[in-house]
Amino acid sequence: MREYSIAAIPADGIGPEVINAGITVLQVLADRRGDLKLEFSHFDWGSDYYKRNGVMMPEDGLERLEKFDAIYFGAVGAVDISDHVTLWGLRLQICQGFNQYANVRPSKILPGIASPLRDVRAGDLDWVIVRENSEGEYSGAGGRVHRDLPEEVGMDVSVFTRIGVERIIRYAFRLARSRPRRLLTVVTKSNAQRHGMVMWDEIAEDVSREFPDVTWDKMLVDAMTARMVLKPQSLDTIVATNLHADVLSDLAGALTGSLGVAPTANIDPENRFPSMFEPIHGAAFDIAGKGIANPIAAFCTAVQMLSHLGEQGAADQLMHAIERAGEAGIMTPDVGGKATTRQVTEAVSNAIRERNVLMD
Repeated sequence: MREYSIAAIPADGIGPEVINAGITVLQVLADRRGDLKLEFSHFDWGSDYYKRNGVMMPEDGLERLEKFDAIYFGAVGAVDISDHVTLWGLRLQICQGFNQYANVRPSKILPGIASPLRDVRAGDLDWVIVRENSEGEYSGAGGRVHRDLPEEVGMDVSVFTRIGVERIIRYAFRLARSRPRRLLTVVTKSNAQRHGMVMWDEIAEDVSREFPDVTWDKMLVDAMTARMVLKPQSLDTIVATNLHADVLSDLAGALTGSLGVAPTANIDPENRFPSMFEPIHGAAFDIAGKGIANPIAAFCTAVQMLSHLGEQGAADQLMHAIERAGEAGIMTPDVGGKATTRQVTEAVSNAIRERNVLMD
């Protein structure tokens, strides 16, 4: 029996709904396998916690999370709290505090879900976007002076370090090497940003020499958006800066049918700290509490978490169950279905319980 302790932070909006659904299918999976035990500890940090305490998480929050094998995160945000307060107070504090410098976002058209792209079906779009997750445009460097005066200045400084760029590009090359196509695209904006982005290009060229078996090319971020829409089959693994990959991965999620099916992992590749796994759809206040939030992104995020923990057999089994539910047409309204969150959760759970579901 292999045991893992997981910190669950459902947080805000539809976060509690999809994380609870994810925990349900994970427990069903563990029971079905019989060789896996998952222990969840819940933390009520988020916007409600902020309204009670003036902070998004307690001062010793990172110390309390450090003992866990992984973190299962929902969504953060509130309509009555500034976004920069909620984001920097919780999610980014965890990502940066635990040096989770690799944000990994798979984008894949799942069975039963139609892409908005013409003549693009399951198998035609299967990407992984690697986002630098610790510096760049979201480094937090900058400030504001002369507030509320005509000459007020607000400045955000993009910070790119050689060690930061080298490690994320090397991580992306290794990931590309592990995938069947062994294809990597490096995305920058080096025609206009002539310092940090040119350094990205130069480092990519240097690191590429370590991976002669990986085919790679580079794109400007604006041209990349067109390529994602017009030639999705030409892409596989993608690496970009914090801001560029943030934008591109939301586009990728939409192209696969819905942000409701898009997962992400915030990884510390050196395993010094726990990594964090979350759906990318955000708090989605407009549907919170209605019982129709799509839990598939949370399920696919759980697949990433199991794989990171070394439980690839369990990860494959869960992914197979997700695909079976999609093939049966049991989907929430955001992807054209009529099912509730609970019904999709039950469908995936039942698929896990079936005897012919893949097991290692």
